[in-house]
Amino acid sequence: MNSLKFQDRLLDLQDNLLNFAYMLTANREEAKDLLQDTTLKALDNEDKYIDNVNFKGWVFTIMRNIFINNYRRVVRNQTIIDQTEDLYHLNLPQDSGFTSPEGSFTVKEITKAINSFGEEYRVPFAMHVAGYKYHEIAEKMDLPLGTVKSRIFFARQRLQEILKDYK
Repeated sequence: MNSLKFQDRLLDLQDNLLNFAYMLTANREEAKDLLQDTTLKALDNEDKYIDNVNFKGWVFTIMRNIFINNYRRVVRNQTIIDQTEDLYHLNLPQDSGFTSPEGSFTVKEITKAINSFGEEYRVPFAMHVAGYKYHEIAEKMDLPLGTVKSRIFFARQRLQEILKDYK
């Protein structure tokens, strides 16, 4: 294949390549960068293309490989290697998301708080937490839908108020 024909075929694929790049990166600017890198790499390796090979597949494979290599490079750059003599960085306490052990709730505490509600609030709230839909709760309890929604809403508010000291 001559160089002009190669370039024409590559130009014809630009829209498809951009769509594929966008699918890989989910970012318009990164997709454009990936398209540019792929086009340059394909042009640099024009002499390695063999005529009887699927041209579109060849170019898409180049793009996929560039994307994978870039991803691996980013992951590698974000990996922290502790090279301190006493492994100081590895021995630092890990952040669990809670500032203290008291910051997490136990199931007992939550259940106790829910059980402190009156039955008119506890039953619909417990059913909702168990996965029942509003209309199913309303049918089972023979209540209007709005009443069920408001009771669940007030039960949530009360639960937040009871457990407000926990963060």
